[in-house]
Amino acid sequence: MATTLGHGAGAQAGPPTWLAWLTTTDHKKIGLMYILGGIFFFLIGGIDAALIRTQLAASNMKLLHPDLYNEIFTMHGLIMIFLFATPTIAGFGNYLVPLMIGQRDMAFPRLNALSLWAFLLGGLLLLVGQATGNAPNAGWFNYVPLSGPRFSRGLNVDFWIVGTTLLTISSTAGAINFIVTILRMRAPGMGINQMPLFVWTVLVTAFIIVVAFPPLSVSAALLYLDRNLGTSWYDPAGGGDPILWQHLFWNFGHPEVYILILPVMGMLSEIFPVFSRKPIFGYLFVAWSTVAIGVLSYTVWAHHMFTVGMPLLSQAFFAANTNLVAVPTAVKIFNWLATMWGGKLRLATPMLFAIGFLGMFLLGGIAGVVVATVPVDWQVHDSYFVVAHFHYVFFGGTAFGLFAGLYYWFPKMSGRLFDERLGRWHFWLWFVGGNLTFMPMYFLGLLGMPRRYYTYDAARGWDFWNLVATVGAYMLAAGTLVALYNLWHAWRRGPEAGPNPWDAWTLEWATSSPPPDYNFARLPSVKSARPLWDEAYPEQADWKQGYHDERL
Repeated sequence: MATTLGHGAGAQAGPPTWLAWLTTTDHKKIGLMYILGGIFFFLIGGIDAALIRTQLAASNMKLLHPDLYNEIFTMHGLIMIFLFATPTIAGFGNYLVPLMIGQRDMAFPRLNALSLWAFLLGGLLLLVGQATGNAPNAGWFNYVPLSGPRFSRGLNVDFWIVGTTLLTISSTAGAINFIVTILRMRAPGMGINQMPLFVWTVLVTAFIIVVAFPPLSVSAALLYLDRNLGTSWYDPAGGGDPILWQHLFWNFGHPEVYILILPVMGMLSEIFPVFSRKPIFGYLFVAWSTVAIGVLSYTVWAHHMFTVGMPLLSQAFFAANTNLVAVPTAVKIFNWLATMWGGKLRLATPMLFAIGFLGMFLLGGIAGVVVATVPVDWQVHDSYFVVAHFHYVFFGGTAFGLFAGLYYWFPKMSGRLFDERLGRWHFWLWFVGGNLTFMPMYFLGLLGMPRRYYTYDAARGWDFWNLVATVGAYMLAAGTLVALYNLWHAWRRGPEAGPNPWDAWTLEWATSSPPPDYNFARLPSVKSARPLWDEAYPEQADWKQGYHDERL
């Protein structure tokens, strides 16, 4: 679809130098470095996962020493949460938000660069700890007393504290930048209810970060004081309370789940309409359900703590709110299904991953409702049932959604098309491999296998399902290699994509692929949430159907 709306004059001539990339404040370069950094750490975390699954493939395996297993187990969780998912989402936000709202850059370009380098420094610090035998080893949640001075006397936990503090600075600075950019710099005519749904989710996620990350910084600072200056915030012998750590950590930890999933839901809300050739069903419901999830995300943290002896009234409160948050989530899912219903579906690779997200995320989300039932949680807490639930939500949700977005916006970022055949191979290896890996974990949890175990005895009866899970993990690794080859080869030699290969309708597709440094030769003016659709199909423009409100 040809368009003239705010079209740029073309991509920058000639490749930028390495120094230009290191010193850049351009939101697109920063976004790409976030994404590339996230993929690099994803590979490291994937190697850790393969080692874990190989160690557990059969009973009484001795591939890894118990201490090394604890370090690898901890680093896997840290990397996937803090160094893959969070920064990759930030990368998409950095690259796309200014383009989607019709601007030339973020509100604070230098703060944007600071966020990137704080992320890279924190990640490299954690890798240095792993390379020098000082990797964090108390789980990604770093529970005391295991992480306290009585049980952990080396530098392992100190690397966790300093590394995550740098990552907290990165995320918080980035969130402030997103809030100001989105609220103050939208294109003329773009009211709140004309923003692309991905921008909606980035805005809500930024507000969650600003509130949720400080408790993590506080908990880490207090632990550092306990470990190095002799205080007793978490030590009962000095009047402290180890449960305080859990409250502070999960004040961050459960909102973090929505920090990881909401932007992905925003990506899907852009993908489903384009590949269904229909406007999103119930735009306002999808948008404001995001706000509802953001508000409720602060009210469910203690469902991780049903076994610590909280009063029954408190357990009932957190269980009820955990079930309540499923309502706005279901609104999104049913609206996506309604968008596809009766549409002219095109099952390109981004759409396959988006549909795969629905199935995988539901298998994790329904289990989340199950473990929100307090007596059930008492039985399966700290078992592989919870591991399966989390991985279905994180991998089947966040990772599937991120690769749906990566395939969708790859032509915009690179100016080239990837190989659809290889994209489908990637999808099926991940879809089949993901279910082979994580579904057996539900069974293992019901059979009583605790999480964090280094090995197990053959008499437990866990060998078969652990072997199946390990085979699935190798399929995931194969799918990842296919994806990396596909994208690398396409970036170098893929066919030219043109400005808008998907016939999409948000503003990032109104400029060249890749966009020029300045994004738009003139800033666009819009009337709806799908301006390119209105330009191409004026008889179906949504502002003619009464959706545009000049007061917003």
